Amino acid sequence: PAFLQRLSAQFEGTPRLGFNLAPPLLARRDPATGRLLKREYGPWMLTAMRLLARLKFLRGGALDIFGRTEERRMERALIGEYQAMIERVLAGLTPARLADAVALAASVDQIRGFGHVKHANVTKVREAQAQLLAAYEGQAPARVIEIRRAA
Repeated sequence: PAFLQRLSAQFEGTPRLGFNLAPPLLARRDPATGRLLKREYGPWMLTAMRLLARLKFLRGGALDIFGRTEERRMERALIGEYQAMIERVLAGLTPARLADAVALAASVDQIRGFGHVKHANVTKVREAQAQLLAAYEGQAPARVIEIRRAA
């Protein structure tokens, strides 16, 4: 309701709502890239979103159909990877290594987006973390690694 109130305050008349989405269970894939194709959905999607919000209690359970997607499995794996990395970093933490430890811990902040964008960012962050961790543990020369978000 608050979203619709803000819309009516910003626009005159009755604006036509459209949502560009690529739902993993409904979207077709681009034959050339394999990426999910976005499609425009009309205002009825607000009703679908309200229904999904009411079904939030199903998350993480046997009836969580979205939890089985590749992206959700990757997200759950990232949690374990991050915890393992932090434990490794803490095991060797010294005052001199604090800045490097903070950089490693903050590296996950670059994981953003959905679908192929998120996947590309995860790949870049994992590569950067491996190099930063090797340098942190003294196995490789330290180098500055810049992580940029995928387009």
